[in-house]
Amino acid sequence: MVSGATKPKPFLFPQFCKSCGRCIPSCPKGCITMGDTIDPRTGVVPVTVDTEACNGCGLCLEACPEPHGLMPMPQETPDFDLEDPETLFGPRATTAPTPTAIPSARIPLPRVEPLVLKGNHASAVGAILAGCRHFFGYPITPSTEGSELLAKLLPKLDGVFVQAASEVAAVNMIYGCGGAGLPCMTLTSSPGFSLMLEGISYMIGAELPGVFFDVMRGGPGLGNIAPEQADIKLACRGLGHGNTHAIVLAPATPQEMLDLTMLAFELTFKYRNPVILASDGYLGQMSGRVNLPEFMVKPGLPEWAVWGDEAHRGNLNCSIRLIEPDLEAHNEHLLEKYRSMTENEQRADLYRCDDAEWVIVACNTPARMAHGAVERLRDEGIKAGLFRPVTLWPFPTEAMRPVVENAKGLLFVEAGPGQLEDEFRLAMSHAGVGDLPPVRRVQRYGGVLPSLREIIEATRTMAGVKTSVAAPAGAKGGAL
Repeated sequence: MVSGATKPKPFLFPQFCKSCGRCIPSCPKGCITMGDTIDPRTGVVPVTVDTEACNGCGLCLEACPEPHGLMPMPQETPDFDLEDPETLFGPRATTAPTPTAIPSARIPLPRVEPLVLKGNHASAVGAILAGCRHFFGYPITPSTEGSELLAKLLPKLDGVFVQAASEVAAVNMIYGCGGAGLPCMTLTSSPGFSLMLEGISYMIGAELPGVFFDVMRGGPGLGNIAPEQADIKLACRGLGHGNTHAIVLAPATPQEMLDLTMLAFELTFKYRNPVILASDGYLGQMSGRVNLPEFMVKPGLPEWAVWGDEAHRGNLNCSIRLIEPDLEAHNEHLLEKYRSMTENEQRADLYRCDDAEWVIVACNTPARMAHGAVERLRDEGIKAGLFRPVTLWPFPTEAMRPVVENAKGLLFVEAGPGQLEDEFRLAMSHAGVGDLPPVRRVQRYGGVLPSLREIIEATRTMAGVKTSVAAPAGAKGGAL
């Protein structure tokens, strides 16, 4: 029988107390009472423990639902200092050396004839060429064709295709796979993308890679399956709560569906951050000529990966910072990473903007109609140009600045309620560009795309030219 004097008395980690009070009635000596001071680390009021009358019965330890809330006081260290459980037992014992990164490699590909691919298929091919062998997703129109192709190809390449129970399940599978240091992706559409935002926020906080291809469709709610640029605000400004950003790439052709998918995998590991590809339903279904690159990627393994072997067992994926100064320092680190993205990853495609007086701003499928409109307007003597942001975040302000300085007017062409224009205005404001030329808009909603006629007419009105909208003889109506 162990004497009461040798029984360990409890001590409390206040930061792990949930203020449930279960320990209070369990103590026969009345040593535990509810506290009256909020712990700033948790926002709740922990209990207080007075061990003067404690007999070391241990009933409070059994009553506490938190494994690190009430703990037995070590007998050999009466002046025991409270420590966070993460460091309480010291570093994990291992004989393995510190892990080193295995770099990825580019494998040359033989030259082949161009392919005719649907946009969604092109993104799937780009993922495979980028070294992606793990896909997690849930079918949703108008993105499903890409998932179907990967379901056929990945098992033949020793890859993994998992149709998850939901988009919420899929994003958490991507969290785990990205945490293992492996290239992985999903294809989804607007309602599914909304469901993934919480998981994307976790991935940003834990600094994990993953590629999210959002083939945007009409909204809000379930909306319909027709194309709309409805998710720009989500992708650029709404990736979960807190300090969250990710590079957002906006393809406009099937070729870019492949090329930018490959780029997305490069960037997601470069910055240890998710990357978003924002397409639209029309572009996902459109077929076009696609040239394959001269190489494919054999992925490596980063040193930070939670790989499951002894060498990597000291690594941890976590977005939780319980101590406020720790979380603030982590957010400062993320802000520095976002600044690096903003400085180094701005991309834009400018068409006839060198002397443009009337600049059309568009991305995705609407940029294709805008491209044709610029050609027709030029044939009429109207100095029009097309500014197409390829990165929606960070918005390409450095390329836009000289265009804005020379333009007499801007025309935003969107399949949506001005989300691209809002991103432009916010980015230019942060860049210190406040004096903007007059702005007009061509906006369509719910799956209806802006037409060539509407863009030409709006540009003529902006330029003060009152002529028929009919195309002049020999006018070119080409697109991207």
